[in-house]
Amino acid sequence: MDQNLKCMLNDGGKFEQVRFNPEQLTFARTRRGLKKSELALRIGVTPRSITGYECGEFPPEPERLAKIATELKFPTDFFYEEDSIEIVEPDSVSFRAMTKMSATLKNVALGAGASALRLNSWIENKFLLPTPDLPDLGRHIGPEAAAESLRQSWGLGEHPARNMVHLLEAKGVRVFSLAIDAKEVDAFSMWWNGAPFIFLNTQKSGERSRFDAAHELGHLVMHRHGQPHGQEAEKEANAFASAFLMPAKSILATRLQFPTLDSLIMAKKHWAVSVAALNYRLHSLNLTTEWINRSLCIQIAQAGYLKQEPLGIARETSQVLEKVFSALRAEGLGKNDIARDIRLTTYEIDELTYGLLKVGLVPDRDVNERATSYEKKPRPTLSIVK
Repeated sequence: MDQNLKCMLNDGGKFEQVRFNPEQLTFARTRRGLKKSELALRIGVTPRSITGYECGEFPPEPERLAKIATELKFPTDFFYEEDSIEIVEPDSVSFRAMTKMSATLKNVALGAGASALRLNSWIENKFLLPTPDLPDLGRHIGPEAAAESLRQSWGLGEHPARNMVHLLEAKGVRVFSLAIDAKEVDAFSMWWNGAPFIFLNTQKSGERSRFDAAHELGHLVMHRHGQPHGQEAEKEANAFASAFLMPAKSILATRLQFPTLDSLIMAKKHWAVSVAALNYRLHSLNLTTEWINRSLCIQIAQAGYLKQEPLGIARETSQVLEKVFSALRAEGLGKNDIARDIRLTTYEIDELTYGLLKVGLVPDRDVNERATSYEKKPRPTLSIVK
C-alpha cells in the first residue's frame, strides 16, 4: 500500500483513503518551536529526512510518524488532513516587542492562534456566543478619549472593570490562554472573519494579565485597519489600557498627589492593577512630579515588585470556556471527544483554555457510542456576565 495513504473515518462516519499532508508536519513542528535538526534528533533520523517529509518528497514510515506525533503532541490523524490548518499570518496580529521576538517564538504564538481558530469554530457550531460589540474608533481620537468613549459605550462609568476577561467575553471577544514561558510574548490580538480574538500569557501575574487584556483591547478598537505600526501603536495601546483600567476622574478622586510606596500598594487594589501601572498613571495625569515618579520607580524596582507584585490578585480566567465545558459534561461528552473532532490533542486544547479541560469532563467512550443528540439541538446561548 502507498505509504502516503491511510484509511480514516470521515465526518460522515465512513472510512476513506487520505494522503499524508506535509504542510501539517511543518505547522506542528513550528508550533512546538523546533528546528528540523532538533526534531530529527528526537525521532532518530537525519535533518535531510525531515526536509523530505515536509517538502512532500516522501512520507515518514508509520512507526516514524508515530514518534513524530508523540514528540510534537499532535494526533497522527492531524497529518493526514486534506485541508491544511488555517495559518495566521504575522501581519494580521498585534504582537508586542516584535523586534525582540525570534522567528521561532513568533511561529509558536501564531500556531497557538491557528489552533484556537479551529477550537473556536467547533465551539461556535454548538453554542451561540455573544456578538462582537467593539466600535471602530480608528485614528480619529487619542487613546485617552478612546478609552473614555468605550467605557461610556459599555456603560462602565468610572467604576473599575471587575474582571477584564469576563467583560471582554461579554462583548464578544474570544479570549484564549497562551502557555508560553517567554517574556517577549505578553499577549496578542487579532480580528478574524469579523470576530476579535485576544491571547493572554498565563505566565504573567493577575495584574499584568489585566493590563495586557486592556492593551490588546486598545489594538482591537484603535488599530483594526493596521495603522499605526511599531512603537507608536504600542504606546497608544499602553495609554489606552492605562486610561481604561484607571479612569481619570476615578484617579483624581483619590487625591494621591503625594503618594508613598505603601499608599500606592493599598490604592492599587481598587483598580486591580500593578503598583508600577498606578504610579505611571498618576504621573501621566500630572498628579506627581518627575522627581516623585522617578523615586517611586526606583523603590518599586528595588523592592522586587516588577517581578513579584505585592498583594497580588488571582489570574482571571474564561467563563465562556468554563460554561461550554460544563454544558458538554451534561451532554456526556468527554475531552477526548472534543480533541478527536478537531484532530488536536487534549494537551493542545489545555494550552488554549487555561487548563479548564484538565478536570471535570466525563470519561471517554467508544467512538460509536458518542453522544450525537447534541449535534441535532439548536445552539444554546451561553449566559455571560460582565
